[in-house]
Amino acid sequence: MNPIELAQLVFLAALWGGSFLFIRVGVTDLGVAPLMALRVGIGALFLLIVLFSRRSPREALGALRERAWPLFVVGILNSAAPFCLFAWAELTLSAGVTSVINATTPLFGAVVAYLWLKDRLSGSRIAGLVIGFAGVLALVWDQIATRAGDGASTSATVLAAGAALCAAALYGVAASFTKRHLTGVDPLTVAAGTMTAATVVLTPFALATWPHAAVSLHAWGAALCLGVACTGVAYLLFFRLIAAIGPARTITVTFVIPVFGILWGALFLGERVSVGMIEACVAILAGTSLATGFIKRLPGLGARREGTGAKQQ
Repeated sequence: MNPIELAQLVFLAALWGGSFLFIRVGVTDLGVAPLMALRVGIGALFLLIVLFSRRSPREALGALRERAWPLFVVGILNSAAPFCLFAWAELTLSAGVTSVINATTPLFGAVVAYLWLKDRLSGSRIAGLVIGFAGVLALVWDQIATRAGDGASTSATVLAAGAALCAAALYGVAASFTKRHLTGVDPLTVAAGTMTAATVVLTPFALATWPHAAVSLHAWGAALCLGVACTGVAYLLFFRLIAAIGPARTITVTFVIPVFGILWGALFLGERVSVGMIEACVAILAGTSLATGFIKRLPGLGARREGTGAKQQ
């Protein structure tokens, strides 16, 4: 990567890390479904404008109609459901913690791909899964202790962490479903189509649960930032990076998002960052690196022996 591409990758991580901050700010006033409906609705409008500016209306609509059903399914699995689960989790958990849990998405992706697509899991990838999920347990334990000090119940903390993990798991399912049913489809069409589907799904729930009290300007601003910056702009930048540097390098954004999630939460919301939280984050990211093959083996293990002719992994 050249310096400009590296800067774009870091900026993308900052945007997606910031989404957890804006969810935390907006969900209390707006509620889960209204906030997420605004996010996907604004994002869908942004992406559709870009799609129709790059293609003729007939071509764009034809592509959306042709893959309407898989786009609808991915819209639920990859946007509507996980966005709501993360928002509900942030009624209890901090922005930093939920961003760390979000980093488990590749772990679930590896498990789902193994079970569904029969992708091979090497010994190092299995070790990565064990390390990553052990980090999740450590993080939840740390949060139980921390939240207990703030007066939150253990059950509320566990349920919130479980909701965030379910969201990450849905991302993993969506990745395999997309690979199976949407391979070869233009990524901008996928993004615009799935966001539109998510908007259709969430709008009735948003209308039914719309807050009766006045919504603060902070909450409206958070919804706008989520829709435009963290969804519309972020998706466009993501696809641009895939085209420029390839998917393997682009996916490394996963390892940087928690850094910004923790940083924004600490800077703007005054969230506490414990040593246990950092240790759990390191374990999750290390496990993810192994499980995805970003790191081929554990340092010091499986080293090449002289004279054996064995190949190093």
